[in-house]
Amino acid sequence: MRFYSTNNRKINRSLREAVIQGLAEDEGLFMPVHIPSFPPPFFDEIKKLSFSEIAVRTAILYFRDDIPEDELEALTRDAISFDTPLIQIQEGIFSLELFHGPTLAFKDVGARFMARLLSYFIRDYNREIHVLVATSGDTGSAVANGFWKVPGISVHILYPGGLVSPIQENQFTTLGENITALEVKGAFDDCQRLVKRAFLDKELSDRLVLTSANSINVARLLPQAFYYLNGYAQLESTDQDLFIAVPSGNFGNLTAAMIAWKTGLPVKKLIAATNVNDIVPEYLKTGHYDPRPSVPTIANAMDVGNPSNFIRILDLCNHSHAEIRKYLEGHAYTDDEIRHTIRNVYNKCSYVLDPHGATGYQALTDHLKNREKGRGIFIETAHPAKFADIVEDVIGRRINVPDSLRETMEKMPVKRTISAEYEDLKNYLLSLQ
Repeated sequence: MRFYSTNNRKINRSLREAVIQGLAEDEGLFMPVHIPSFPPPFFDEIKKLSFSEIAVRTAILYFRDDIPEDELEALTRDAISFDTPLIQIQEGIFSLELFHGPTLAFKDVGARFMARLLSYFIRDYNREIHVLVATSGDTGSAVANGFWKVPGISVHILYPGGLVSPIQENQFTTLGENITALEVKGAFDDCQRLVKRAFLDKELSDRLVLTSANSINVARLLPQAFYYLNGYAQLESTDQDLFIAVPSGNFGNLTAAMIAWKTGLPVKKLIAATNVNDIVPEYLKTGHYDPRPSVPTIANAMDVGNPSNFIRILDLCNHSHAEIRKYLEGHAYTDDEIRHTIRNVYNKCSYVLDPHGATGYQALTDHLKNREKGRGIFIETAHPAKFADIVEDVIGRRINVPDSLRETMEKMPVKRTISAEYEDLKNYLLSLQ
């Protein structure tokens, strides 16, 4: 598979180059020159396959020209060692639970796959790789877990101080070893800006090998298509139009859904669900794309005012607003509306949503209520216990906290605080030589 930059299609890189480089030298994001598709019979037999088997088949479809099939199968099975079950909430509404991995969040899939893919590509490397990642919550914990103790790789996680949940923070500040947490005095957008600028700093690139584990890296992004295929495989019947609602912040998850669609997944439409950081829903309505500073909400992983991956969605749709509207619909919700959805679903269906899944559920039901036929899947991105203080206050009872989270909360966090000024990050990175 070859990759071009969203800023310059003449830039052409191999999978290995795109994964190690992370961000194109012209600040563009790498995209596959060609997205392969499954032959139609695959979707007739997909219901017989486990999640691991679907992931292997998809990885081979994407990467068979880059990695021997036996090695690709081994690293994929090692990464995808848990399920993503599809749970019926009510008639025609299904939750695709992506929180059954090690850190109880959807990003475990992409982060674990990327860690193994990067390890494969640097087996004979004679320099240490430094992975930079900006997180508004679950990315940090998933990447930290995926790369923990991986030889030859050091991970540096930038996160906005006071703007992630205590459980999320403890998940990536208590591991130690090759994982360093950098608390930034700013917002997530500042963290993302710092990481991108570091990649483009020639002095840093001359002295250090830097790459990203955010969804700007294709090794994080592409594996997220696995679970959309797995969700479809678990539907009992396929005789109605299928809609998928995706809680969206940096829009990597939605981009992966579009790639799964182009791979052959039979979807009628995708629905972008956001909190009040509604840049993309507004664009879908008006045709005007207007990034702005993010606003803190109870669905903090979606507190993004300038989503990096939306350029990939524009690219997939030839930068045509009319074409994007064929694929996407957008809905945005306030904190009060998110709380109302959590309470309503719990009272009516005895199902506990996290704040992000709640936006997906509400966007899906709002879309389907005016249709006579159709069913939908919404993405439940994280275990509600990761947002226990919010969820318990809404539903009026305590929720079960998995043992892994309870153990994490008993550990002492270790972090380093830096300002949102680039020189602080640069000086820290230069000190690592």
